[in-house]
Amino acid sequence: STKQKIKAGGPSDERMREYYDRFFPWHKEAPREQVRQSLGSGFVVESDGYILTNSHVVAQADEIIVSFGDGHDARAKEYPAKLIAADPKTDIALIKIDVSKKLPTISLGDSSKLQVGEQVMAIGNPFGFAQSVTVGVVSAKGRVIGAGPYDDFIQTDASINPGNSGGPLLNTRGEVVGINSAIYTGGGMARGNIGIGFAIPIDSVKAIYDDLKKGKVKRGWLGVAITNVTKELQDAMSLPDTKGALVSQVIENSPAEKSGVKRYDVITGFNGEKVLSSSHLPRIVAAIKPGTKAELEIIRDGKAISISVNVGEMPAERKRLAESKRSEDLGMVVENIPAQLAERMGIKGASGVVVTSVAPGGLAGTAGAIAGDVIMEINKKKVRNIGEYESEISSAKPGDSVLMLVRRGRNDLLLVLKLPKGK
Repeated sequence: STKQKIKAGGPSDERMREYYDRFFPWHKEAPREQVRQSLGSGFVVESDGYILTNSHVVAQADEIIVSFGDGHDARAKEYPAKLIAADPKTDIALIKIDVSKKLPTISLGDSSKLQVGEQVMAIGNPFGFAQSVTVGVVSAKGRVIGAGPYDDFIQTDASINPGNSGGPLLNTRGEVVGINSAIYTGGGMARGNIGIGFAIPIDSVKAIYDDLKKGKVKRGWLGVAITNVTKELQDAMSLPDTKGALVSQVIENSPAEKSGVKRYDVITGFNGEKVLSSSHLPRIVAAIKPGTKAELEIIRDGKAISISVNVGEMPAERKRLAESKRSEDLGMVVENIPAQLAERMGIKGASGVVVTSVAPGGLAGTAGAIAGDVIMEINKKKVRNIGEYESEISSAKPGDSVLMLVRRGRNDLLLVLKLPKGK
């Protein structure tokens, strides 16, 4: 479980303070703090106390408590935990507890060997019901749901509910093949499971585990902006198919620019692996150790060529809207919408930006934005990509009200962000 201290200070608190000051001037309340407590799951991967869970389970936590049950009491033993590292991009976190004796651990499997239809089990604490086990099958692999830039989820119908987050998804051999992370509720008010849950493949976790132990995840980086090859682009550029990632921008002084990558290149292969789409390329590049020399397979002007590139390290402060100061001020992170998500939501041309995370208590969260919303318009102007989003947001002045048209599930909603004055 985690605890987060929140200072009271909303509109209702201000009204109550005015009431007390007016009618009970001798009664002066000290600023109050509320404690928000949440529950999640996790599993021990090293006997000296290293535990894997979801990043969103421990995000913003002031205190992390790990509880172990004994078959009778779900909290028979409790330990304070410290956060070693969290990676919001993959929603993975590593925490550690101090123990006097070795803990039993769970074996990690190979998620690449999972087959659709294979039986799996989800373990966790749904709605606080400790040590619950549910059974289902692998419904699909490689799902992109707009949760982050490296989406590659296992879809399962094993019942996953709030509180399951961070718990293991097991195969029939008792090996961890995924970390339970998200559920799909159909866009309605329901908070429970409807047979569509998602887990992070354990292979994705193993790829960054050593970095997590060191406190920072290092990822490979090319320095290109890319988009999917649509049927229209295929015809216009005389391409053999719609596979690959079309380069729309090459960042100055990036590894891609230094190696000779150009706008309108279609990247069809990276380091010996075929590139299927624009959402596929970032995953396989990020998995490469910075400094590695890799081969890019490219179609340029109808001809197949090969280019060598020295993979760089993704800059911590890379200039993109998702990490810009103004976006932080709004309290949300956005990305260009993946084509698969756009198609599922009935959005033509992969137009819009998807909200990948919302900071609790921020402007966006207060306005009603949630992760998964797709921003279609800002102040009645269409937003087709991050560049247009940034332009419209930057043009707003302190104190302005920003009107946003968002797609949530299959419904369109209007949200209003009130920008603070004097910022």
